Amino acid sequence: MTRPSARHVLPEFTERTRAGHRPLDPYAKLLEERIVLLGTPIDDTAANDVMARLMYLEHGAPDRDISLYVNSPGGSFSAMSAVYDTLRHLTCDVETVCLGQAGSPAAVLVAAGTPGKRSALPGARVVLRRPALPEPVEGRRSDLALRAEELARTRSRLEEMLVRHTGRAPGQVSTDLERDLTLDAREAVEYGLVDRVVPGRGVTGGAPDAG
Repeated sequence: MTRPSARHVLPEFTERTRAGHRPLDPYAKLLEERIVLLGTPIDDTAANDVMARLMYLEHGAPDRDISLYVNSPGGSFSAMSAVYDTLRHLTCDVETVCLGQAGSPAAVLVAAGTPGKRSALPGARVVLRRPALPEPVEGRRSDLALRAEELARTRSRLEEMLVRHTGRAPGQVSTDLERDLTLDAREAVEYGLVDRVVPGRGVTGGAPDAG
């Protein structure tokens, strides 16, 4: 069986077991700890990989939390929506942690974590921006009208997601999406995208809610 080619070269290390040593890659080790990492732009490949890992972990232990670590510049809204729907479909709680950056679609996934279990590391940055077409728009007037309708539908859906998970008023979210809104970790707490800032994994005493 031929394994699909990886996007990045992953270092391998060995782990000592009772039977000797076994090779491991970082993602396999993280999966054992019920950690899923989204560390690339969000496209169909990344979304399918994340969804498969989430559903695998839920099937193995539906009563245990899953941690989703996000460091992504954003990407496809449709691919993000697939992961988003999967998060809401799972029966177990999902802790989300933003480290590095979360561009607009990735920011939605961070915000969609289980309330009270959404975190950002101190150096994290979150960017909210309105959806845009991925390529120059060309074609007949009717085609352009359809593309404009789809873009408006996408923006409306994005606004609904942000309102649901931040508690912000729809009008404010709509206004904020008119320009790039860049938030540091503390500002992401104040906006309602995450619940707390923590200095690292397993540390709960960082800077909690902004209230």
